[in-house]
Amino acid sequence: MSSLREEIEILKKEKQAVILAHYYVPDEVQEIADYTGDSFYLSKVAKETDAKILVFAGVSFMGESAKILNPEKKVLLPDPTADCAMAHMADVEKIKAMKESDPELAVVCYINSTAELKRYSDVCVTSANAVKVVKALPNQRIYFIPDQHLGSFVAAQVPEKEIILGDGYCPVHHQMTAEEVLSAKEAHPDALVFVHPECPKEVVDLADYAGSTSGIIKTAAESDAGEFLIGTETGVMYELKKQNPDKKFYPIQKEQCCHDMKKVTLEKIRDCLRDESNGVQVDAEVSEKAKHAMEQMLKLAK
Repeated sequence: MSSLREEIEILKKEKQAVILAHYYVPDEVQEIADYTGDSFYLSKVAKETDAKILVFAGVSFMGESAKILNPEKKVLLPDPTADCAMAHMADVEKIKAMKESDPELAVVCYINSTAELKRYSDVCVTSANAVKVVKALPNQRIYFIPDQHLGSFVAAQVPEKEIILGDGYCPVHHQMTAEEVLSAKEAHPDALVFVHPECPKEVVDLADYAGSTSGIIKTAAESDAGEFLIGTETGVMYELKKQNPDKKFYPIQKEQCCHDMKKVTLEKIRDCLRDESNGVQVDAEVSEKAKHAMEQMLKLAK
């Protein structure tokens, strides 16, 4: 393993590359990354770094987002088949129809979506900034795509606006139930419950804290509690344990794994860097329109 890491380090220097890793990829990938974070942090880093090559250890929509913000840079995906089911869960024709029926409507698109969906949106959001961005919009009516659960979480915190929800969901978070939370609480009565807002409302309602992956990590580090039940993809445990070696973290359910995120391996990172393969391409017109929605997010979330 160490020689593989050495190879990657040498290739990075040679090619002026950086590795951006999402919190959900395997531990050993997070360990060698130059930057680790949630999608909001990584989208900002992609724009700010002066590296010539960005290796995006994550799923395809993340590589697309990095390419849209950095058209002049080479963006490589270690595994181009690593996808996100939710990223496709909105219909372009429905978005167009909604906009036609109400020109004052703002289409707010979760960053966990394809470039094609971003293209038809007014602004992107992440789980870390969705509430802030929706509050900052002048529009009173919002069509929130694709994630129904994050949309519902935002709607609860921005009651002054009318939020129409999409019907998409993250399969990993969507399957979590209130019963599982209560059962996990029974097993660990002293643990605080921290969940991602991609979880269903009944799960979020039982949580001591609901927020983005970076929010979960930050709040756990600041908390005086010693035990936590975590309701998000288990890759986040690596950073939680690294920052809090004296605290205990338990998943709410056994199957909290995004198999697409786990497709990213050290071997694939080495290979794509060495061969400069699996480059992300986004159609120029799509990119231009999607970029506007992403830059609006960066502006409104400041």
